Amino acid sequence: MSTPSVFDLSPSEKLQLVQDLWDDLAASPDDVPIHDWQKEELARRKANLQNNPASGLSWEEVKRRIRSRHGR
Repeated sequence: MSTPSVFDLSPSEKLQLVQDLWDDLAASPDDVPIHDWQKEELARRKANLQNNPASGLSWEEVKRRIRSRHGR
């Protein structure tokens, strides 16, 4: 008898597992490691947005673009 694996789960079970894991991580965000390269990228993007405020998109525009790419 083989040991069960997450790869044996149905798609809906996998999604539930991902959600449960995400919720668990979100409950203690200070414990989630952030790499230096991630901090540097966030600082770069923040500086770019501050220097070029018009380069940012509204949430509505982001949703519109995503929906137009994926036909929804």
